[in-house]
Amino acid sequence: MRNTTYIGVDIGGTKIHIGVVQHGSIIWEKRFETAATAPQEQILAELAAHLESVVDEDVAGIGIGVPGLLDEENGIVYNVQNIPSWRQVPLKQYLTRRFGKPVYLANDANAFAVGEKMYGQGRPFAHLVGLILGTGVGAGLILNHALYAGALSGAGEFGGVPYRDKTLEEYCSGKFFTQQTDRPGAEWHALAQQGHAPAQAVLREFGRHLGNAIKIILFTVAPQAIFLGGSVSKCFEYFREGLHESLREFPFPGVVEQLVIAPSTIDNAAVLGAAALCHMKQEQLTNPYPASSL
Repeated sequence: MRNTTYIGVDIGGTKIHIGVVQHGSIIWEKRFETAATAPQEQILAELAAHLESVVDEDVAGIGIGVPGLLDEENGIVYNVQNIPSWRQVPLKQYLTRRFGKPVYLANDANAFAVGEKMYGQGRPFAHLVGLILGTGVGAGLILNHALYAGALSGAGEFGGVPYRDKTLEEYCSGKFFTQQTDRPGAEWHALAQQGHAPAQAVLREFGRHLGNAIKIILFTVAPQAIFLGGSVSKCFEYFREGLHESLREFPFPGVVEQLVIAPSTIDNAAVLGAAALCHMKQEQLTNPYPASSL
């Protein structure tokens, strides 16, 4: 029997991370610097050269996570943060022709959500949201066991929703700390761990804002679970109280009572999520109507 593997690729503005994934674990990986200012053809050629050594007969597909706008269905990347030359790149077509393998693309938040569904705590849930809290806010939606990306992968961009004097992103990401308190979130987290009451209060206030964002998510897609990723999620134990204070104001308590909110426990979530994208898409080809107990 073949030992089916999937290749996950996380394309970033400074580094590209490739992992060979089998049974939900990375069995080989490689990182290399992105030639961010190079022409798109050069970056494509370098990516293909690195993939050359790991694409073999056991590889069932290549999944790619991209931090930018893309057409997931046709595999066209419209932009990538910090890579100026990547405008309307036919990435799926290029790699499919080069390797003869199925290629699937998703933005990084969608890949994160798929990784949670396929390899993480999201397995039991038909409807879940992967919410990345870092320098910004990104979300991926799994509805009825399948990724819902919307037009040009634009679904789930809750960070752009107007909130107070700005948007949710300014209050529910690392920007909250730098803009509202003039101190990075990591410093507040370190102080909170030392029992510093003002720091704990700052993180509790962040939690209340995040709770308001989650109420918008509940009104919109009513998921069963929300899994948190990104650097800010590491502060979860200190903003959890404020988050739940806010959620107690939600008008439909039954929705909140069944909701699971937890930080992700997946390491290398970007690469695993990209590989999981292949896994999910190919499972859906063989079983388009998954049982609700999956």
